Amino acid sequence: MVLRAEGLAKSFPFEDKRIHVLEDINLSLESGKSLSIRGDSGCGKTTLLNLLSRLESADRGTVKWQDFEMNASKQCASKEGVLRAHFLGVVYQAYYLIPELNVLENVLIAAKLSGAYGKEVSDRARELLSNMGMGNKERQIPGKLSGGERQRVAIARAMINSPKLILADEPTGNLDERTGGEVMELLLESCDEEKTALVLVTHNQKFAEATDETLFLKEGKLQN
Repeated sequence: MVLRAEGLAKSFPFEDKRIHVLEDINLSLESGKSLSIRGDSGCGKTTLLNLLSRLESADRGTVKWQDFEMNASKQCASKEGVLRAHFLGVVYQAYYLIPELNVLENVLIAAKLSGAYGKEVSDRARELLSNMGMGNKERQIPGKLSGGERQRVAIARAMINSPKLILADEPTGNLDERTGGEVMELLLESCDEEKTALVLVTHNQKFAEATDETLFLKEGKLQN
């Protein structure tokens, strides 16, 4: 099992009470498999991804990355941060490319942050960009790219460290239908080729149905 979450709960303070966003979330994902999560805007999908990636702490519950189990109510420890750099990649709706760096440098930055350097890493970055149809734009800066091109670079960046898990938060949310379809196809193909597990948050029913399992987040709980 590449990912397991048990009993996750999350609430936020609001005036003199707490708003309960997630309640008793349980999910599991096998290596190389894909899972989509749909739900209304504001239902807590991004919050759930943040808990799974340990970017936020939960009120209670546990998160397990393969054999490494964490108390989700505690802050992410430095050991977890090092593991996260190698274990998972994240694809966001907003791309988050560094504007001063070119395409190749944006992909390589994720490898460098994990301590990886050298020709082998550069060759992998170029191969990923080529697979994304961006091999001829590795020296271009993000400001000169279309939204679809930026997301292709973001996917390559997420894949550079050969992660066991990709978390994708509405990766086509800023794209038109055609471009979004192309990007989603590339994401699914990349995960399949690399045997990388995928948790996809999306509003698009067609994209959701392309994954191995589909869940719905409603009233703080995951439903089939």
